[in-house]
Amino acid sequence: MDQALSLIEKAEQAQANLIEVRLDYLEETRNLKTLTSSTNLPLIATNKLQSEKGHFSGSENERQQTLLEAAKDGFQYVDIDFSSPKHDETISKIKALGAKPISSYHKFDGILTTSAMKKILDEQIASGASVCKIVVTAKQIEDNLPILSFVSFASTKAKLVCFCMGEEGKISRLLSPLFGAFFTFASLEQGSQTATGQMSINEMHAAYRLLGIKL
Repeated sequence: MDQALSLIEKAEQAQANLIEVRLDYLEETRNLKTLTSSTNLPLIATNKLQSEKGHFSGSENERQQTLLEAAKDGFQYVDIDFSSPKHDETISKIKALGAKPISSYHKFDGILTTSAMKKILDEQIASGASVCKIVVTAKQIEDNLPILSFVSFASTKAKLVCFCMGEEGKISRLLSPLFGAFFTFASLEQGSQTATGQMSINEMHAAYRLLGIKL
């Protein structure tokens, strides 16, 4: 918890707009109000299973209960895996607690067709999600193009987070907000990435400055 508080402070200093807290990295998840009371920036609670490249090894009920506790303790956003059998139920409960649910879909072995992404997005919207997240994996640099194209029109339907992971996906990570994405992810510093292709917040700020972009 002390390390999490220190990292939140560093994220503020780095001028982050939102901060994702990976609950599956914490040794214990009691007293989450300690985190939410430490900053005025919106916090996102995420609790990833090992199958989702995370560290949580408990039951699905335990995982969802931790997310609900995060909502009760003041996290503004709570990330729910689209694949969870309790996806829709948890979204309803989180909204009732006053937090904003993020429906989160990841594909770790490639990209999706536009029609497949539309189908997922429609289901996420129908579930009541406040933010819809569809993240795929680029195998070649050209894979970023259909994803950015999808963002440009789909972001008019919902608050959308959509880009490519992987070393070849950096372009869509960087440019997706320019095409209408609600936000994108950066690591706090080099070496602390939680996904392949993730750039540090300083690197992203530098790239935006070079491009003359103010976000």
